[in-house]
Amino acid sequence: MAVLLKGKDVAKAIEEKDLNQIAELRNKGIEPVLSVFKVGNKDSDLSYLKGINKKSETLGVKVMLHEYSEDVDPELLYKDLDKDNADGNIHGILIFRPLPKQFDDEQLRNRINPDKDIDGCCDISLASIFINKNKGFAPCTAQAVLEILDYYNIEVSSKNVTVIGRSLVIGKPLAMMLLNRNATVTICHSRSKDLPAQCRKADILVCASGQMEAVNDEFVNDDMCVIDVGISWNEAKQKLCGDVLAEDVEDKVKMLTPVPGGVGAVTTAVLLDHVVTSAINAAKDL
Repeated sequence: MAVLLKGKDVAKAIEEKDLNQIAELRNKGIEPVLSVFKVGNKDSDLSYLKGINKKSETLGVKVMLHEYSEDVDPELLYKDLDKDNADGNIHGILIFRPLPKQFDDEQLRNRINPDKDIDGCCDISLASIFINKNKGFAPCTAQAVLEILDYYNIEVSSKNVTVIGRSLVIGKPLAMMLLNRNATVTICHSRSKDLPAQCRKADILVCASGQMEAVNDEFVNDDMCVIDVGISWNEAKQKLCGDVLAEDVEDKVKMLTPVPGGVGAVTTAVLLDHVVTSAINAAKDL
């Protein structure tokens, strides 16, 4: 039976560090503030927002919410975004994406002040990962994967790590972050030849394709650590499931992150940790 790498303990360790840092900021008269932009009412956005609000109240991070209808004029959102970019009392900006078709995603994400881009989506933030420079923030979910590996003392240097998924949000930046830690990284995707055979070679397998329960026992080996980034509602099973068919895999691998309760639990903690870090950075400039 696989050892479950639960995200709750990882998130708790991050939050305990943040509580100490927030106390120091408050002594200086600084309150960390996150500005969230939400268009429409997608269930995934509402769920993420609920998690952010719950954790932010516990930590003492203020959340400001901008809500818009699905047919909002992009210029209205951009006007509010520009105000928050320039507001020295706001330390982090998060935009729930993807947005409706009237928005240009590249223009949108690159309009965020890089110093406040706590989800690491603008080109400057992503470029810093690729050139291995400590500027800006990494995408929160990609960072959450590394936080889990670190917390459970899972070494990545010199290990074979396979990442399924090549998105700009998770797959590509995570692959570079692992490479920066001296892992030997393979990126697989829907066009990869004999995907199960490619994955079976890995010491660590990160599943981030967004294809529900697509990874079964043909993809794994008995000494493997499996990190399941996916989360989808399985209508037939009436529960949340990941990219991994857990009942097929859990008896055939060494370690596995559960869904729910794995990477997702850490992602919100990382997001708020980035807000706190941004507030600390801003305080240095005062």
